Amino acid sequence: MLLSVSNIDKSFNDIPVLKNVSFHIEDHDKAAIVGINGAGKTTLLRIIMGELTPDNGIVTISRDRTIGYLSQHEAVSGENTIYDELLSVKQNIIELEQKIRSTELQMKTASEDTLQRLMNTYSDLTHAFESANGYAYKSELTGVLKGLGFTEDEFTRSVDTLSGGQKTRVALGKLLLIKPDLIILDEPTNHLDMSSITWLETYLRSYKGAVIIVSHDRYFLDRIANKVIEIDNTKATAFTGNYSDYAAKKEILRTAEYNAYVKQQQEIKHQEEVIEKLKSFNREKSIRRAESREKMLDKIDVLEKPTTVRADMHLRLEPKYESGNDVLHVENLSKHFGSLTLFEQLGFDIRKGEHVAIIGDNGTGKTTILKMINDLVTPDTGEIRLGTNVAIGYYDQEHHVLHMDKTLFEEISDDYPTLTNTEIRNTLAAFLFTGEDVFKQVKSLSGGERGRVSLAKLMLSEANFLILDEPTNHLDIMSKEILEDALNAYTGTVLYVSHDRYFINKTASKILDLNHQVLTGYLGNYDYYLEKKEEQLALIDAAKRNAGSDLPPNSHNINTNVSESPANASTDGRQDWLAHKEQQAAQRKKENALKKCEARIEELETRNGEIDALMTSPDICTDVAKLQELNREKEANDTELSDLYEKWEQLSE
Repeated sequence: MLLSVSNIDKSFNDIPVLKNVSFHIEDHDKAAIVGINGAGKTTLLRIIMGELTPDNGIVTISRDRTIGYLSQHEAVSGENTIYDELLSVKQNIIELEQKIRSTELQMKTASEDTLQRLMNTYSDLTHAFESANGYAYKSELTGVLKGLGFTEDEFTRSVDTLSGGQKTRVALGKLLLIKPDLIILDEPTNHLDMSSITWLETYLRSYKGAVIIVSHDRYFLDRIANKVIEIDNTKATAFTGNYSDYAAKKEILRTAEYNAYVKQQQEIKHQEEVIEKLKSFNREKSIRRAESREKMLDKIDVLEKPTTVRADMHLRLEPKYESGNDVLHVENLSKHFGSLTLFEQLGFDIRKGEHVAIIGDNGTGKTTILKMINDLVTPDTGEIRLGTNVAIGYYDQEHHVLHMDKTLFEEISDDYPTLTNTEIRNTLAAFLFTGEDVFKQVKSLSGGERGRVSLAKLMLSEANFLILDEPTNHLDIMSKEILEDALNAYTGTVLYVSHDRYFINKTASKILDLNHQVLTGYLGNYDYYLEKKEEQLALIDAAKRNAGSDLPPNSHNINTNVSESPANASTDGRQDWLAHKEQQAAQRKKENALKKCEARIEELETRNGEIDALMTSPDICTDVAKLQELNREKEANDTELSDLYEKWEQLSE
């Protein structure tokens, strides 16, 4: 057992946050900690790390085990470049390398008396260097940086010039390179795009140590977790399996708990009615029986009513009137910012009732497309045409639709003056704003609270075409599920941008994938998109292997209702295929060069081992001329090896 958490209690201002929390983590566990916002997840992590002292209980970590922790808002600072900041983690390897070079120099001029000692030292150093993955640490570092979304051009950027999200990614990279026995991550996907999240999933799944993750990204948890620890109403419950396994089991438990509560309340009410009736008879015998029943009732361990956000927050979206069948037509859309080209000649159509998700890496222009449809950004070229009777409701991830200096009450009443005070309060209460909360200013709210206000306005808009930009940002899991249910029941049309793959999987009927300035459509949800994308790549590979075919079959183009110029379609397809073919040929060439490089390294290292053995043999260790000859050969080998190691790093990337 790597970590044991036993009977942890923690209160703030006499309000209990954690009560009798216990669980354990084994050597290779990948555990997720889940719960609504404010449940105490981050508090629990800080107690494990010793940053907070529990009121009761104990945290036990196995002897000689290391823990690495990345908090939700942790970042790095300083004048180092991004590359040097991560390189600082490998200082022990760098020092070993320096000692090896220093020892080699000493061996060149060493006397016979000291040569043997230096050679033993050299052997120990090289063994330690190899054990620490010294020959590949630079390529490992580069792989982590690229996996987290940094390009080689950014490696030399100073850390002080980075955004908060980029600094957090650098901090995450440093933690992954340290490779502790237990990695603890608090919301690690907040500042990553889809490709970086996918890379991190792969990295953590194959990680040899244990992992604890706090995250609202349910798809991420599904791919990684083999254990889920739920913090609910101050208590912790452990479930085996991933997030979907937990959700299914939790629903069964929640239903059972609620049914038991209802049944007990019915029994209590029945007994109270019987007691009241017996007392009304006003006879000695009936009064004694009533008193006996009262004593039995007092001994009942009354169950608490199960409480969830889903029971308190209500979201019902319904269009006021229907639109025409053709909701949106986009043709030849282009946008440039200076020398940066976001996209050119994009086209797509959306029809009534479709729920369409636009996906792609950060910076590809997804949000820009939504802003163009809402007339907030002007396209360089192209046409955007709305259909008949289309009324847009817009949810902006930056909440520009909100007025920071207004109160919540004013935010609703000013936009919907026909609503009564009671109707406004009821609307805000449905989104968990009650009592004096309605007089808070918007600027004082958290990101999640502003999101709930924006959703409240969206609900009142009665729009038939919802355009949502990252609607699940800052929402906890329960709130996301409420929004999913509302969108799935919505009879209008939806277009949204999201990085939440679980949310996309639950709500999308069509995917628009924006990558490399090209928009490709897939009918279906996120799982279907992944399946078809893999089929597409497989078809291209099969076509490439078919010597009698110059072009891949047309079936690889999974373009569904994504308009494309007919004149350019086949030309673009051929160019893409040829580019892919050239890339494959270059890759094979690189793989062959890598094999040759590795073979030569092995040959030289074997020879150096033979030289070391010869130099310590009785016949040669006294032959100065032979020793000098062998030493010159080894120096030449080391020089060549140094070049080969650098070449190997470049090829292995």
